[in-house]
Amino acid sequence: MRVLQVQLEIGADPAEVGRARRWARSRLACCGIGSDEALAETLLLLVSELVTNAVVHAGTPSVLRMLLPGRHTQGSVRVEVADLSTCPPRQRHADGEDTNGRGLELVSGLADRWGWQREDFGKRIWCELDRSGGGQGPVAALSGVPAEQLAVGAVSSADGGLSA
Repeated sequence: MRVLQVQLEIGADPAEVGRARRWARSRLACCGIGSDEALAETLLLLVSELVTNAVVHAGTPSVLRMLLPGRHTQGSVRVEVADLSTCPPRQRHADGEDTNGRGLELVSGLADRWGWQREDFGKRIWCELDRSGGGQGPVAALSGVPAEQLAVGAVSSADGGLSA
């Protein structure tokens, strides 16, 4: 199976989240995942959450990497963000009107698999979404999560996606 690996260097600036999402959208189109597909919506939300976590919690430059199956292949799409922080990620549960603490909870709810590993100079957080499953979209995948937990802290970005 052919896999395309692409990567983007990310600065420690919140504006990088939107840039990463636009970049990811264009790379998904290259492997045949259209921006109107539920799979693309879910992947872009995962990119947003992982990059946001790196910018907010690591505060260091990082690298966004995507491993994409070939155009007519059913494999998984893998999203990774490597940063220079040695602090492990911590999945929290946001309550009520908390504006933080939902990132890894969303990743856990949307991705088929996710995890992290220490690197020589930091860590790598990754998630995978199976292309063969067709992707049910972020709204359907999170149907059990109360709407008020999803809405707090989410703002519309310039490129039409959501960021927290």
